[in-house]
Amino acid sequence: MTVEKSLRVCEKGHKYYKSSECPSCPTCDKENKPKSGFLSKLSSPARNALVHEGIDTLKELSKFTEKEILKIHGIGPASLPNMRTSLEEEGLSFKE
Repeated sequence: MTVEKSLRVCEKGHKYYKSSECPSCPTCDKENKPKSGFLSKLSSPARNALVHEGIDTLKELSKFTEKEILKIHGIGPASLPNMRTSLEEEGLSFKE
């Protein structure tokens, strides 16, 4: 079963095809990817999801349990090891 992709154009004029309802432009995502910090280690969907929820620092991330983070649309289990490692490097952890 093939999912049909539709042509989209972002606010900056980039053209891209998507099969989901996600409005995220791949070109803009690459341009906006942080050069350092824990967000730079995450995939675009995970990074965008955290930023959308106002979680842009490790201190803010440490206020949530892993279960709460996984409930956020765009975050999958593959993102957790990177987040855990980044938290541990700063002496932090997910909320118990």
